[in-house]
Amino acid sequence: MPKPIKKRIAKKPTLDTEAEVKEKFSGLKAIIRERKNTAVTYGTVIIVILLAVAGFFTYSYNARQQATKLEAEAYKIYYSVSPQGTNKTERVTKALDLFRKSYDTSKTPTSLFYIADCYYELGRYDEAMKTLKDFTERYSRDERSAPLAYQKMAMIHIVQGDINGALKTLDDLYHLQGDIYKDFSLLESAKLLEKAGKTDEAKKKYDELVKKFPNSPFIEEAKAKLLEKKEG
Repeated sequence: MPKPIKKRIAKKPTLDTEAEVKEKFSGLKAIIRERKNTAVTYGTVIIVILLAVAGFFTYSYNARQQATKLEAEAYKIYYSVSPQGTNKTERVTKALDLFRKSYDTSKTPTSLFYIADCYYELGRYDEAMKTLKDFTERYSRDERSAPLAYQKMAMIHIVQGDINGALKTLDDLYHLQGDIYKDFSLLESAKLLEKAGKTDEAKKKYDELVKKFPNSPFIEEAKAKLLEKKEG
């Protein structure tokens, strides 16, 4: 006769087992809590960064808008005909103040160039030159404004009687990208070389201007100089 199957009675967990389970459960809760805190921290950091970026772009946009208004007002004054009772110095000084405020609000090559140009018009050549050097360090690759800066620097050298400085600056102007003021560079270099008695070098500059820039507004002057030398 088969023996009856005895049911196995499950052993109750011992105190050690219960403690182990509780410990693991507590550890799991700690991990979940830590990950939750980490997620909250990362989320907070991301939100702060996004707000900072948004704030920066908003500030930059507002600054550019304000600078544009100041610059437009400065242009209006700079190019206006002086009203009766107002001399050129007063007008240019007022324009200079507005261009400086515009540049301080949002830096642009145009404002910086006009700051230098105002100094030049006021006869403050050292300040003009210092500003133009700052310009060439910051914006030497600006194809529209850089040639204007080098041209103005050359004119300051000429006014101050620094022929070598003028020739060096005119050469820098000639080697900038694009063709803006290359013909001016050749013409002014030729004139300076003539004054220095270097007639052969001057002739080469006039000749280059005629050959390379047939549509230049300086073409007739260069042709006249070449004819003068030929007849002489």
